[in-house]
Amino acid sequence: MTSSALVTSNPSGATPDPMADRIAEVSRNTAETRIRVRINLDGTGQAKLHTGIGFFDHMLDQIARHGLIDLDIDCEGDLHIDGHHTVEDVGITLGQAFARAVGDKKGIRRYGHAYVPLDEALSRVVVDFSGRPGLHIDVKFTAGSIGQLDTQLVYEFFQGFVNHAGVTLHIDNLKGFNAHHQCETIFKAFGRTLRAALERDPRSVGVIPSTKGSL
Repeated sequence: MTSSALVTSNPSGATPDPMADRIAEVSRNTAETRIRVRINLDGTGQAKLHTGIGFFDHMLDQIARHGLIDLDIDCEGDLHIDGHHTVEDVGITLGQAFARAVGDKKGIRRYGHAYVPLDEALSRVVVDFSGRPGLHIDVKFTAGSIGQLDTQLVYEFFQGFVNHAGVTLHIDNLKGFNAHHQCETIFKAFGRTLRAALERDPRSVGVIPSTKGSL
């Protein structure tokens, strides 16, 4: 596997700008997938997505729109086998991009949560940009697949993300009998949760949100 990353940075010796754009680009190439991810955490929710799995693209679009994150993802995966490597590796690469774009986490709110309904379905997502990877998920999908997306892979996507973004993430589907609705509420809530956690706090400019002094 090879990977590379391009991250915006300040000139050597310059005072870091707390309002600098938080942009990162990461490429990850393996024998199973070739992925490029570019994100702007301070975007407007624009998305360019091509994973080869239509419903997965639809869910990634929810992250962008509801998180106000510009998201550009291109993936060539071994879909002739199944979608596992594609979905998991996109989660891994997206997590790497988030970690690089967030940087030292100075001035962010750190925590975020959201409840999102869609008709009969309701999901809750809570995140902590703690630096400690942890996924706690309670979702009982009522169908094994949605379009070409195996619902078991939702777990693999988020596991890959938290491992490489360094976040603690709790996901609970509280209600729902339509699997499409269940999944969409999860991804919409995830996007809004990211937006809340990564928002710059005007009362905490340049301060790391931890009594330890680092995250």
